[in-house]
Amino acid sequence: MAKKNPGKLRVTLVRSTNGTIRRHRDNVRGLGLRRMHQTVELEDTPAIRGMIRKVDYLLRVEEA
Repeated sequence: MAKKNPGKLRVTLVRSTNGTIRRHRDNVRGLGLRRMHQTVELEDTPAIRGMIRKVDYLLRVEEA
């Protein structure tokens, strides 16, 4: 059963997307990150976790 109130994740882009695979750049944009050191707060869902897992080498993730 799904959680009723999913937690939040604070995601920060810490490495540039220059030279990365196009799908990885698309994932970063899909997470709402446009520039270096930008931070966004996202709901903790399986879909978001999967996107983060794909590009974890570019991000810093903290529980909010």
